[in-house]
Amino acid sequence: MKTSKFLLGLTAINLALFLFTLGQQVRPVYAQTETSVLRGRALEIVDAEGRNRASLNVLPGGTSPNGVAYSETVLLRLNTERGRPSVKIGASVQASGLSFAGPTNTKDTYVILEAKGTASSLTLRSEDGREYVVKP
Repeated sequence: MKTSKFLLGLTAINLALFLFTLGQQVRPVYAQTETSVLRGRALEIVDAEGRNRASLNVLPGGTSPNGVAYSETVLLRLNTERGRPSVKIGASVQASGLSFAGPTNTKDTYVILEAKGTASSLTLRSEDGREYVVKP
């Protein structure tokens, strides 16, 4: 008899705790008034093996080995599982462009869409060396 009263009391306490917890979680949901911003100098996405599959970087300006000056550039790269950049999107003060590289076993197959200064062009190149350039 004492055991059943004890179990009944314990059940009542558990029910009260359950209802209290449920009451705390069932309330209106409001959208946040401030939007969150993710800030950093670079972003890298890696696969399950830790290989870099995508990156977004701000590259500093400078001068190339042949003396050509270039400005700061924002560059998005999408890489294959072997680390080859297959898609690149870049933007700077001087130029912006988009390039697609061919499959993994190719070296000279690509497409480049570029706007540089006041000119734009589309370059298509096949692995056999054929190249087609479109300029307005």
